[in-house]
Amino acid sequence: MKLVSFSVAGGFVRPGYLLEDTAEVIDLHRAGFNSMLDVISSSEAPELSSDRLPLSAVKIHAPLANPPRIFCIGLNYRDHAIESKMELPKFPVVFFKLAPSIIATREAIVLPPITREPDYEAEFAFVIGKGGYEISAKDAMAHVFGYTILNDVSARDIQFSTSQWSLSKSLPTFCPLGPAIVTADEITDPHELDIKLSIDGEVLQNSNTRELIFRIPELIEYISSITPLLPGDIVSTGTPAGVGLGRTPKRWLRPGETVTVSVQGLGELTNPVIAG
Repeated sequence: MKLVSFSVAGGFVRPGYLLEDTAEVIDLHRAGFNSMLDVISSSEAPELSSDRLPLSAVKIHAPLANPPRIFCIGLNYRDHAIESKMELPKFPVVFFKLAPSIIATREAIVLPPITREPDYEAEFAFVIGKGGYEISAKDAMAHVFGYTILNDVSARDIQFSTSQWSLSKSLPTFCPLGPAIVTADEITDPHELDIKLSIDGEVLQNSNTRELIFRIPELIEYISSITPLLPGDIVSTGTPAGVGLGRTPKRWLRPGETVTVSVQGLGELTNPVIAG
């Protein structure tokens, strides 16, 4: 099941079930769910009504605009750690993106004058369904609700001016997310998915989630050993090689470009870039 958040004619944002074959959306608000977080937190699958809206008549929003937390994992692809000239981590490198930075597919990444080194990072993310504390790796996958795409846009000059990364990752519009959340049952093996990023058609990142250093069970076990995971928490698993920081010469985002991140089975997250 592909779940989206959408609105009609400027109305309130509500959760929906995306029917890709017919380009339609089923409104889950009619089944009693006011938000995507309601759907994720529910112990029951939503009943689908027969009422369908054409996709052309709705506006797609970020699938989950109000997650409790967005955990991000740094240096979690071997090739990216090498291009960053950093040692392979012995434990997951965890930082946060703040929820106000979330935008939807097709919305613009705005480059503010405070940074001269804005970078792109294609990432595969998972969403926690059933929360928990001290979850073992062997039980971890039962806590995954679904999967989505995240672009961890980063202000590198701000990032490396301090040892704390979160603010450099949380400028307004620096967290493109979506276009949908694909429920866990739809993905046979989340550690065998192609992941790519292109700018104006030029492929700059091209890898597979099999290259992750710390996989989903390990990440859930590690994070939940420190803080209880909550329904709706997003964990973004890191980016592969090919980011602008690791290129010679370095390659930063520029106004007028269009960035597309694709993950096998999850669709495409596309965002234009504009000056702030």
